[in-house]
Amino acid sequence: MLKRISEDKLNEIRQASDIVDVISDYVQLKKQGRNYFGLCPFHGENTPSFSVSSDKQIYHCFGCGAGGNVFSFLMEIEGYSFQEAAIKLADRANMDLGVELAPSGQSQQSIAPQFQQMIEAHNLLSKFYHHLLVNTKEGQHALEYLQKRGFTSASIDKFHIGYALDSWDFVYKFLTKKDFQPSLIEQAGLIIRREQDGSYFDRFRDRIMFPIMDQNGNTIAFSGRTLGAGEPKYLNSPETAIFNKSKVLYNYHQARPAIRKLQQAVLFEGFADVIAADRSGVENGIATMGTSLTEEHVSILKKNVQSITICYDSDSAGIEAAFRAGKMLHESRCQVKVAMMPNGMDPDEYVKEFGEEKFRTDIIQGSMTLMSFKLLYYRKGKNMQNEGDRLRYIEQILLEISRLDMAVERDMYLRQLADEFQLSLEALKEQEKQYSRKQNQKQPPRPPVMHKQTVRIKPAYQNAERLLIAHMLRDVDLTYKVQELMRGNSFNIDVHQAIITYLYAFYESGHEPNVSAFLSFIDDVKLRRILVEIEMISVEEDISEQELLDYINQVLKHQKMLKIKEKETELKDAERHHDFNRAKALLTEIIQLRKTL
Repeated sequence: MLKRISEDKLNEIRQASDIVDVISDYVQLKKQGRNYFGLCPFHGENTPSFSVSSDKQIYHCFGCGAGGNVFSFLMEIEGYSFQEAAIKLADRANMDLGVELAPSGQSQQSIAPQFQQMIEAHNLLSKFYHHLLVNTKEGQHALEYLQKRGFTSASIDKFHIGYALDSWDFVYKFLTKKDFQPSLIEQAGLIIRREQDGSYFDRFRDRIMFPIMDQNGNTIAFSGRTLGAGEPKYLNSPETAIFNKSKVLYNYHQARPAIRKLQQAVLFEGFADVIAADRSGVENGIATMGTSLTEEHVSILKKNVQSITICYDSDSAGIEAAFRAGKMLHESRCQVKVAMMPNGMDPDEYVKEFGEEKFRTDIIQGSMTLMSFKLLYYRKGKNMQNEGDRLRYIEQILLEISRLDMAVERDMYLRQLADEFQLSLEALKEQEKQYSRKQNQKQPPRPPVMHKQTVRIKPAYQNAERLLIAHMLRDVDLTYKVQELMRGNSFNIDVHQAIITYLYAFYESGHEPNVSAFLSFIDDVKLRRILVEIEMISVEEDISEQELLDYINQVLKHQKMLKIKEKETELKDAERHHDFNRAKALLTEIIQLRKTL
């Protein structure tokens, strides 16, 4: 069991952990005014509605309502318990607490024990494969093979490249001696069971091993390359409980800092291209794992960056894949560029032939816009001297131009088209407008996006309660004054009453106003979310006596109004039963209540 972390230590952790820095590890944030905004990591969206306040050390999504402090963010996004989140933050701030997280840095609550063991088996094997490659005679021939292909010691170490022995059962024996069950190792995709006799043999033998890691840097799969002409050239781990190709981007965990710093990601087709690009100084490279780009991949990227350069092979399959990826990224509101490789080459081949600097400057930095790429893409298979092909090409390009958002872009490409084919600019503009009108007719109306400025009409008493809480969060004396003025009455909204009940207890425990600390004092997720929403309300530092009394009056007035409605219902009932004495008494009571309003 982990030891309890003291309140003083928790305060130290909170003060040492800037929420903007922590959330920036997961979300691409941009400063707007006093706060930072980005795409919410807890629900899909195209327009940023996720706000982080550096002053208040809280976050809030105006779309889905998620909100909290730095602890609750890690708890929600990683599945940590409160204590695990505290330990993670302490480790991040280089604070020694004398307690440790689970071995892999993952929450035991969020990952089932058997999946945790699969990760541990992969991590252990990755270290051993790397050791075999760089430190043993058995791996010497594999190391020389890599060096001949241009791999440096730095690249081999950075990407943890290793070597699997030419043995049928080494991994099986190695892991079972470490107390891993054969059935679990098989489910992890590391060994295969023979149907004939139920025995096991290693999946990877005599291959260069490239570990595939998740977003936290844990090895979850491998890709093994032959050293010669054997087939298959690359042998990949099967999909398992911990490895899903459609959700994994190779090198993402290492590239993320560079992606954030440069505000750009470079998307490659395979890990060999990522490693070659990294050698050339392109450290923001990632790749899909032998699959087309998926919505899950796009979602991962959009949390960190909006500008993405696609650098696929220049053969026919690579160009088609780049077109599909570009379309998907563009539809997700990403800024897309395409780096074109010459003569059917892939990035790895280009670096070997032309050098690292030329790859970095001519290919990556010299990338073209997605529209420029489409101008080349639609020429494929067409003879521009043929009138039919030429008209088909112009029609396709006009359709693409009609989809561009910026008028300046549309004008530029229309002029380019007019100049190339000696056509009337006016005629092209008219045709493009027709396509644009058709596109708009086809488009379904977009659902409304919840922005910070969205006005939500609430009853006066509800707004009064929220504003009172907003001021009470900032002032202890005001809180007790509100308690006195309420004269034992409760707030009308149950969750508001629950929040101020917690707040009274928080202040009575000796705490000073601090919304981030108060959030940790509340153990109800729903209350925390509402509290953050209230805290994001902009209020003046000071509140006048009259303003305070007006708010209190609105709260108490609603209770009287409810009482009046209750008495009016009773009055109708008395009149219906011809109970005139009771009706008279009720009417008098209603009149007195109305006077107090």
